[in-house]
Amino acid sequence: MKAPRVRSFSYHCRQKYGVAVGKIPLDVGITCPNRLRGGCIYCRPASFTPSCLRSEDDIPTQIERGKQHLLKGRFRYYFGYFQQETVTALAQKKLLPLLADVLEDPSCLGLVLSTRPDHLAEELVESLALLIEQSKKDCLIELGLQSVHAKSLELLNRNHSLDDFFGAVDRVKRYDRLQVGAHLIFGIPGESRAEMVQTVECVAGLHLDALKLHHLQVIKDTVLHTMYLQNRFALFSLQEYMDFLLQIIPLIPANVTLHRLWSTSHPSLLVAPKWHVLVGELSRILQRRLEENGVYQGCKVNNEQVATGYSPLNPNLG
Repeated sequence: MKAPRVRSFSYHCRQKYGVAVGKIPLDVGITCPNRLRGGCIYCRPASFTPSCLRSEDDIPTQIERGKQHLLKGRFRYYFGYFQQETVTALAQKKLLPLLADVLEDPSCLGLVLSTRPDHLAEELVESLALLIEQSKKDCLIELGLQSVHAKSLELLNRNHSLDDFFGAVDRVKRYDRLQVGAHLIFGIPGESRAEMVQTVECVAGLHLDALKLHHLQVIKDTVLHTMYLQNRFALFSLQEYMDFLLQIIPLIPANVTLHRLWSTSHPSLLVAPKWHVLVGELSRILQRRLEENGVYQGCKVNNEQVATGYSPLNPNLG
């Protein structure tokens, strides 16, 4: 299989499993603990929750509904995708049996667990690694970082630090059966392009398995929405964001799977930016720009730093 200019999730699955693989979002019915501290200023779960997902349903029902409405016969296999709220905030004695049940489905190839770096206890990681080892399946833990800059984490009301993220990455990487990734947001108010690039350079040296990249979107009735109405920041235009992706994609190691390159919120809740371009067309635009500029993922990576696990903001991690 010819290597693409960007290692997408779909390419990764075709290369590893030989088939296309989908994701079924699942909800364990808890609330993110950060909401008790005001919540992230950009977050509104309804903006990214599939219409077929109902938190009151049990997990088997959610899976069957997901197979019918999301996979739609296009995919025979899937990952159980726990993207709602902060899944690892659920008590371990409740969470592990739920995960074990999902893994028993022969159509399930593994799990994707989205969580916060300050809610990933060492005991849970150890038990999860054992569960995944027994299942002989895969598990990616996605850590919400968003930015490496303390001022941005404070503005977003993330209520965790960069050191929390480094610690969580270290705990996951102790186990070969577990993979680790990060969520990053670009366009955070007050961040310069250089600071966004620094975030990418920082995570690029950590031997992560995956990244999920988002451009900042303003969702209706959030704190960020109020700030936007006050004209306190500007957002990426489509042209600007494509230019930015061409700048950072070369800095990301070629073996890192990029699960997402832009945000995809529900149109009814999206305030801005509205690019009026379908996701498929965004992919075609990016591919064309990459080819025109002779750019591909990892083409500007400092391989020596990546090999040693060097990170400019945490040179001792590796």
